[in-house]
Amino acid sequence: QVQLVESGGGLVQAGDSLRLSCAASGGTFRSVHMGWFRQVPGKEREFVAAISWSGGSIGYADSVKGRFTISRDNSKKAVYLQMNSLKPDDTAVYYCAARFSAFMPISSADSDYSWWGQGTQVTVSS
Repeated sequence: QVQLVESGGGLVQAGDSLRLSCAASGGTFRSVHMGWFRQVPGKEREFVAAISWSGGSIGYADSVKGRFTISRDNSKKAVYLQMNSLKPDDTAVYYCAARFSAFMPISSADSDYSWWGQGTQVTVSS
């Protein structure tokens, strides 16, 4: 069982930056791949980025590639999402999620993740 708590969301202007953090507890953090997803009311949850347990494999949605950076610190049991050049379209509730690595690759499918945080709101004004 892994518990996840996101932080770092807020209200910013277009072009600004934000850094989201996700703190994990319980379980073995080194045994899980991590992902960031986002959701706007009335729309499906959308993949943003994922990182393998070692940090050696990383993937991004095309919509954030070149602007967002995912990273993790296994010693702190934390995963981060650095968001630069934010756009109004980035406005959403951002969730971090975890899935057992168990020789599996990172995934962009939310159904592959077993544990989820409560989300943090990011609002980008134009």
